[in-house]
Amino acid sequence: MKKAALYCRVSTGDQHIETQLLDLRELAKQRGLEIVREYTDVISGAKSKRPGLDSLMSDARRRRFDVVLVAAFDRIARNVRHFLDVLDELSHLNVQFISMRENIDTGGPLGRAMLTIIGAISELERSLIVERVKAGMRRAKLEGRRIGRAPLNINREEVVSDRRSGMSLTKVARKHHISRASVCRLMREAGISPTRVIAQTPQTSTQLEAAA
Repeated sequence: MKKAALYCRVSTGDQHIETQLLDLRELAKQRGLEIVREYTDVISGAKSKRPGLDSLMSDARRRRFDVVLVAAFDRIARNVRHFLDVLDELSHLNVQFISMRENIDTGGPLGRAMLTIIGAISELERSLIVERVKAGMRRAKLEGRRIGRAPLNINREEVVSDRRSGMSLTKVARKHHISRASVCRLMREAGISPTRVIAQTPQTSTQLEAAA
């Protein structure tokens, strides 16, 4: 009997990882596989570093199982390159990969060929998306439309002056209708710490710790 590892992932804590596990346990039973460990992650698929997946790959290198079962391709990764890297390493380790939704099993030549085709199509799709974005930016530029965030339409010197006078970050932000982060950035650009200000009076200059 081949030893199997299950890998399940959800993006947020309010999603139920148990649903994936129940389906994969049933699939393993149907295929006569012995489940030796279940690996789970609650994290975005865009992140390549994940505790559960890292642990699975580490155990795969130690030959602790023969098959990896997942509910779908995107449980492994949303990034095509990362997904193919994982499968390539599993292939070199002679670890079979089975995806339930796509009905792909790399244990046979058809499954391996399908993965190659899927990888090629995914790369093509990504290239087309990138080209469409670039074309849109070129069109916007030709039409004279702004690309990116519009610059702050404020009196920067007045913002810095208000903050230096002892006005709090929150009050300065409200007065000029900008965020506290923008106030801090303008202060730093002026070479002044956003958290320490000098309050000037006719009699004296006192260093104050401003209320954030």
